[in-house]
Amino acid sequence: MGAEARQPNGERYDYNALCLATNGQLEEVMRLGVPPDMASLVGWEFKGYNVLEPAELLGIRKFKKGFYLEDPGRDAALGICGYNVQIHPNTLGEPWIDKTRKGEPIRHGWYDVYPVSLSEIDNKYPNALLINYGLSPKNFVLDPSRLLRDYIVQVYPDDPDLVLGKAHAALGPMRIAINFFILGRHNESTV
Repeated sequence: MGAEARQPNGERYDYNALCLATNGQLEEVMRLGVPPDMASLVGWEFKGYNVLEPAELLGIRKFKKGFYLEDPGRDAALGICGYNVQIHPNTLGEPWIDKTRKGEPIRHGWYDVYPVSLSEIDNKYPNALLINYGLSPKNFVLDPSRLLRDYIVQVYPDDPDLVLGKAHAALGPMRIAINFFILGRHNESTV
């Protein structure tokens, strides 16, 4: 068994500890994580927290990511789909409350999820799954979210509910790191 990510005090990370960790600590967790099992993501929404301070000013510090199978007959190991849900801004300790329109959560930023391939340009974390916003036909062609490429890892092999992500912007052949984000299993998806 490989090394396991630990806080400076020696304890395992939980959701809140990851939200408060430094970028250096999060990078170590990212490198030590394992790819989440895509089948275990399907049918769930995960509460999300962007660690980058300006996310607070933009009202996007808190969000949710949902995962589903576009074709229920498809093998989830080949790839799944997902979306983001807008959340009312509040502090880390307060509940994640969906913003709604006509009684439905506001979903946006659709994406495809699949294992990282070393033969592709988006291969920075071979131990991760890749969330690719550029592939989903549900995003408007000029939607800036199409530039996003997120890597996600399960922090501990025995805890499928705690996930760390790192967002990058795809600008031609360049990939620019933007932000770490934390995901925690939250509620079943209705998609």
